[in-house]
Amino acid sequence: MKKSALALAVLAGALISAYAQTPLPGETPDEFKAPVESFDYIKRSVMIPMRDGVKLNTVIVIPRKARNAPMLLTRTPYNAADMTSHAESSQMDVMLQGYDNLPDVIAKGGYIRVVQDVRGKYGSEGGYVMNRPMAGSLFNSSEVDHSTDAWDTIEWLSKNVPESNGKVGIIGGSYDGFTPLMALVNPHPALKVAVPMNPMVDGWRGDDWFHHGAFRQINMAYILEQVVTRRNDAHWFTSHYDDYDVFIRAGSAGELARQRGVEQSGFWRKVVAHPAYDAFWQSQAVDKILAKQPVTVPTLLVHGLWDAEDIYGAIAVYKAIKPNDKDNKVFLAIGPWNHGGQDGDASKLGPIKFNSDTGLYFREQILMPFLDRYLKDDASATPIAPVNAFETGTNKWRALDSWPAACTTGCVIAPATLRLAANARLNLTNSAPTPLAAPAQKNAYDEYISDPAKPVPFRQRPIPPFGYDEAKGQTWPRWLVDDQREASGRTDVLTYTTGVLTAPVKISGEPVAHLLASTSGSDADWVVKLIDVYPDQVAAQPELGGYQLMISADIFRGRYRESPVTAKPIAANTPLPYRFALPTANHVFLPGHRIMVQIQSSWFPLYDRNPQTFVQNIFYAQPADYKKATQRIYHDSYIALPLVSATVR
Repeated sequence: MKKSALALAVLAGALISAYAQTPLPGETPDEFKAPVESFDYIKRSVMIPMRDGVKLNTVIVIPRKARNAPMLLTRTPYNAADMTSHAESSQMDVMLQGYDNLPDVIAKGGYIRVVQDVRGKYGSEGGYVMNRPMAGSLFNSSEVDHSTDAWDTIEWLSKNVPESNGKVGIIGGSYDGFTPLMALVNPHPALKVAVPMNPMVDGWRGDDWFHHGAFRQINMAYILEQVVTRRNDAHWFTSHYDDYDVFIRAGSAGELARQRGVEQSGFWRKVVAHPAYDAFWQSQAVDKILAKQPVTVPTLLVHGLWDAEDIYGAIAVYKAIKPNDKDNKVFLAIGPWNHGGQDGDASKLGPIKFNSDTGLYFREQILMPFLDRYLKDDASATPIAPVNAFETGTNKWRALDSWPAACTTGCVIAPATLRLAANARLNLTNSAPTPLAAPAQKNAYDEYISDPAKPVPFRQRPIPPFGYDEAKGQTWPRWLVDDQREASGRTDVLTYTTGVLTAPVKISGEPVAHLLASTSGSDADWVVKLIDVYPDQVAAQPELGGYQLMISADIFRGRYRESPVTAKPIAANTPLPYRFALPTANHVFLPGHRIMVQIQSSWFPLYDRNPQTFVQNIFYAQPADYKKATQRIYHDSYIALPLVSATVR
């Protein structure tokens, strides 16, 4: 027995020694093959070669039963792999849920979904350039741009996806709305339709980077995260709970860029080097590029009335290309949306309700018939009106022949003005706009002190960090419908109001601010806001009692009064005219409401502070440059309204 026990002990020791000398095998297979036979789609990832040899990562999602199906392409800097795998599911529509993928349209339409990383981002080769300028231009000497990359991609897709009918539509919003516009510059024959939604068009005039010369510094976080790494690995950090404190304590936008490392971005250095509307911005303005050629591809432009990011682009492109639309291929959809709001439930925005899901209506009644008609040659598809515009206030869709003719028959756009008056009054008249020069009455003005140390917040403080996660209090996407009462109570904001309306007032188009103003400084910003003031009590929604809803608002940097190309000091204490358009509106001010105009000289930290002392480049303004100024707004000032002369029912 003792010998047996000893033998067993020896054997056990040998086995332990053997195991100790043998590496423990890993539990991960060399290659995992997912059992996807039951999935209702097939996914392929390919690298499509461009004409310069660079290959672009492209994800193709094909309904398993697809035969002779059209393709919907999105070219994006936002990660094609992620956009085509929002949820792990065996169902294509569930898997595609998420940003800008319109899964209900794709699933119901039986479309092949194609999403491609633009060059330099995520899985694609090459170098990334923000809104890459046109090939062969002063700012891009190479042979490639987004137009050529779209052409090469569509060429490959039309010949290498056997389940397709060879027809391609390109669709997307924001940056992904800019790329469909670029595909129209030299469209491939297989490109049958384009749907640019809230596209980036002109970064200086009124989209992401500037508005009329004022820098949108809130987008510095985007510039950092989008540009400094291929996979957006670097992240903007916040040092305060309130973004107002972050920007005010940094001083200038240039100093905050230094503190956050943004200055390492090549794009940031270009922005700082081109604060005026010079050749750098003008050569990239997509509306100007497309205005030079006829329209050959059916195009549906999509605009959001409360788009906090790209409120300029879609309307600018429509105005640029519609005159060349000889074959009625240009369409426009206008909705009560924030940036990309048409993609999901759009029955309300903040507290403002629209009495229906306007996003669902757009997708089912406008987008789907449009795609079916041109990508499937579906003769039974219901033709859509040239313009479909949601009318806020009455909360009704209007099918129109053109824009801004805001009804089909029996109405015209008539000149009307909201004229500033004494005692904070606002007078609505049926007079045509007139040029402003010297004030009619020397002392007919209102004034306020604009202090750069205490700029007017663009929304009620504390201002959450810029972002999109409402669960974390990041309500940026809907700030344009914030109640403006916080601003109207400040001494550095002038407020003018009409009496209570006894009849509806309908506007369709761009209100235009005509200010006669002076400053004691040598530079100034002017912010003008057109506001719908609700009745004191709203029975159906008590929280809207007295609500001040912005209908259209924008900012103008005074140094560009004479020309957007060249900055010049403002003559101190001299009444001077300023004229600038506000974003498009399609709104009815209802009886019982009032119309308000607010005027101020800062909108912070959405826009950088104007030092109110002229410096060559505000990005480099020093603390001593920021000085108080007395701003005077003369009662000769007015807002020209695109008033519709029609009875509202």
